[in-house]
Amino acid sequence: MSEKKPSVEELAQRIDQLLMILKDISEDLTDISKQLKAERAAPAPAPTPSAPAPAAAGMRSIVDIRSAFPKELENMLFFEDAGTHIIIKPRAYLGSENFAKIAAVVRGEGGEYISAGKESHFRVPKAPH
Repeated sequence: MSEKKPSVEELAQRIDQLLMILKDISEDLTDISKQLKAERAAPAPAPTPSAPAPAAAGMRSIVDIRSAFPKELENMLFFEDAGTHIIIKPRAYLGSENFAKIAAVVRGEGGEYISAGKESHFRVPKAPH
């Protein structure tokens, strides 16, 4: 039984996805580094009562959505921030059993499956359900 070789286009898409992930990681690390340097340079202010957090603070991130999946399913998926939603696409063919498991997690998170041919994907709102 031979394994299907991915096409050049599929490989290029996977590389693009990985580059986007690496870019996000790089930006996050830059932000963390800036915050650490700022905290080291400035004395810690005395705690004060804070105003209610803005609505965006209650929004879920890719990390939050990824953590809802078992590791073996998470590794099969690509996650993308699309503004008000997290888009979840399979990295390869899922099969009916894995698809059903993923769909159940997505529904549990208040999301849905968008059937659009090759552009089909799962979509989970960032706002908590």
